[in-house]
Amino acid sequence: MTTTTFGLIRHGQTNWNAERRLQGITDIPLNDVGRRQARDAVEVLLAYEWDVVVSSPLSRAAETADVIAAGLGLPVVRRVPELRERDFGPAEGMRSGPELEELRIRGGFRGAEAEGEAATRGLAALEVLAKDFAGARIVVITHGTLIRVSLSQALERKIETISNASLNVVHHSPGAWELKFLNGSFVEPAEPTPGP
Repeated sequence: MTTTTFGLIRHGQTNWNAERRLQGITDIPLNDVGRRQARDAVEVLLAYEWDVVVSSPLSRAAETADVIAAGLGLPVVRRVPELRERDFGPAEGMRSGPELEELRIRGGFRGAEAEGEAATRGLAALEVLAKDFAGARIVVITHGTLIRVSLSQALERKIETISNASLNVVHHSPGAWELKFLNGSFVEPAEPTPGP
């Protein structure tokens, strides 16, 4: 049975992150803090062996991936559209408050991509990568909500938050996912969870 290792990393900070605005598919670039976080992530990743880097095509993830790939001496082999962030529809750009609450419905926001749809899309993209790079160690730079909902679905447990530029490691073998690191911290071993 072939095991593929994913190092899932949320992009570095953007101004909208700092302002606590929903970004979704709005293409907001990294800020200076985010660029520093990307450089700092290289130091963490250098402690392990990696084979390739892939990312979401949104600029905040793509720039984070470029910095990390250069630091690891690896190519960015793909920009995967399915790894883009969850589409929050008319809620994008909003902060917590009455206007955002007016858009809230069970499981998300009116006019937005459903959480389950985003999770299924994210997991499908990782499954394709696991097939195309079977047995490899893949650094994937994507988005906080996409990582959170995808891992929650794969592991059948709620993941609360994903920090900017933190290392999240998951092992994938056919039909099973096993979480090793979450937000840079080791996770006690658990039984692998059957995949979708």
